[in-house]
Amino acid sequence: MPSPPPPPLPPPPDPSHWDDMQIQDLPFPDPGVPDARSGPRFLWWLFRNQLSGQLKSLAWGLLHFASVASLPFCVGVAVQAAVDRSGGRLALAGGLLALACAGNAIGETFLHRAAITNWITAAARVQQLLARKAATLGSALTRRVAAGEVVAVSTGDVEKIGWFVEALSRFTAAAVTIVLVCVGLVVYEPDLGVVVAVGLPVLAVAVLPLLPRATRRADTQREKAGRATELASDTVAGLRVLRGIGGEELFLDRYRRASQEVRHAAVRSARMWSLIAAVQVLLPGLLLITVVWYGVRLAREGRIGVGELVTVYSSVMVLTYPLRHFEEIAMAYSFSRPSAKRAARVLSLARATDTGGSRAAETPAGDLYDPATGLLAPAGRFTAVVCGDPDAAGRLAERLGGHAADKGTSALLGGVPLDELPLDSARRAVLVQDKDPVLLSGTLRELLDVPASGAVDPRDALEAAQCGDVLAALVQGSLGADDPMDARITERGRSLSGGQRQRLALARSLVTDPEVLVLDEPTSAVDSHTEARIAQGVRALRTRRTTVVFTSSPLLLDRAEQVVFLHDGTVAAAGGHRELLRTEPRYRAVVTRETEDEAALAGVPDTAGAPREDGALHRLDGLEELREIEETA
Repeated sequence: MPSPPPPPLPPPPDPSHWDDMQIQDLPFPDPGVPDARSGPRFLWWLFRNQLSGQLKSLAWGLLHFASVASLPFCVGVAVQAAVDRSGGRLALAGGLLALACAGNAIGETFLHRAAITNWITAAARVQQLLARKAATLGSALTRRVAAGEVVAVSTGDVEKIGWFVEALSRFTAAAVTIVLVCVGLVVYEPDLGVVVAVGLPVLAVAVLPLLPRATRRADTQREKAGRATELASDTVAGLRVLRGIGGEELFLDRYRRASQEVRHAAVRSARMWSLIAAVQVLLPGLLLITVVWYGVRLAREGRIGVGELVTVYSSVMVLTYPLRHFEEIAMAYSFSRPSAKRAARVLSLARATDTGGSRAAETPAGDLYDPATGLLAPAGRFTAVVCGDPDAAGRLAERLGGHAADKGTSALLGGVPLDELPLDSARRAVLVQDKDPVLLSGTLRELLDVPASGAVDPRDALEAAQCGDVLAALVQGSLGADDPMDARITERGRSLSGGQRQRLALARSLVTDPEVLVLDEPTSAVDSHTEARIAQGVRALRTRRTTVVFTSSPLLLDRAEQVVFLHDGTVAAAGGHRELLRTEPRYRAVVTRETEDEAALAGVPDTAGAPREDGALHRLDGLEELREIEETA
């Protein structure tokens, strides 16, 4: 009598159903400190941090697999009872069969629940760790790791990591069940039990020689997929620029080639896993043929009964179900290992300074000073900084905010080293807006709902940043939004121009009203008329607050109370904008974009002995004209 077919292997948990689970302890108050020394160590750390969930999954898995494995015994008892015409044993077999089916249903239900919980728990912990690392590193993260790789780790990789962590307990339950069944068969029917006990381990390890090649092909596929994701992310982010320079087709061709490489790698990987799956089907079939052939001989000789033969045959057939978990754990590890390696690489990144700080939490006040360059920004004043190297200016801006990517001399605020402050205190004291700020999707009200002193009204900040046309554009693009604060902003503000995004980001920074505000090229994408009004609005709104602006715009420099010129990494000159134009040729060359010959010509005295008033000095007249236009407007 053939035994019922084994239940199908449950599919991996579907992340789309995560919201249906009631998991009360997510998100974690503290996801912990991961072991990011390698991918396997990180996987083991995740497993240990949810040990109770793994034990629950193991317990329910043992109940499920044991119930499935007991079905052949119940069937064998029933067959033998029918042969012996024993009604009592037949009733006993029926009761045992009902009990096994109930255990199977209960075990599988709660096993699936525990597996889903373990999957979500591991994935959520990894996502929390990645979010915490991104918040800690700030803009330094994308300088060390490509943005596309960060996206790949936080989306697809967390699912694969969760899959392995979840599958490990189910695999353990399946392995324990196989061992127990082999021992039971040896005791129940030694002749056939020995054959099964020898054959099943051979089936389990038969695919081991194929796993290294399958793992290498899976790694290759993941690497190529990661590069394709990075290329797609970078292309989408720069699509507006690519269209402007006619490079759209070039990058699309690159992505097509990368996509085809991923497809070829996926096909090669699938072929190897298909071979492993074929081996997992072929060898159990050979074992079944061997058991049937040998069992029939034993039955003809009268050494075993028909019920015993059915029991052993059905046991081997049913054990192919837990055996498939060996293939699953191999696939899960092969796919999760490179994912865990990438996650560990991101999580192993560290700030140049201690986020905890050696000083007590405080918000210092006073002059902002950078010992490395000699830059001094007096408290309560509007200071503009001119630096010919944009990258050096960006690094200096981060150092002024206590976010230095590399170890070095710390900037001082009121004599207190920012590197010695806890990260939260340093960020409350000094806010740094880099040259490429990010706008999150949502309403304008949500965008401006940031930690702030409360002294600056959002509408005043929007007015100072000259966002009138931006508000009109947002209202026009949002259906049913009468109040501009309820207008929606698309992801990264892609529906807005570069200048409009800059102004909204500037308004958000002004709302926070920090003790020190550091702006890196805040008006590089704004026209000159708007730029002049922004300079006036920012200076008026930041009265008695320290503001440092990295810029080479004459309009902003002319509004600054102090201008500091950096050359070769140190302060070369300081003073008023017009004074530096007259006295510092290198400053004039950076601000006015003059060539060396023009700068030298501008410093040659005329026949009366006075310096020439061409070149940069004529630009002063342009400033006056622009100011008159602004006042007229």
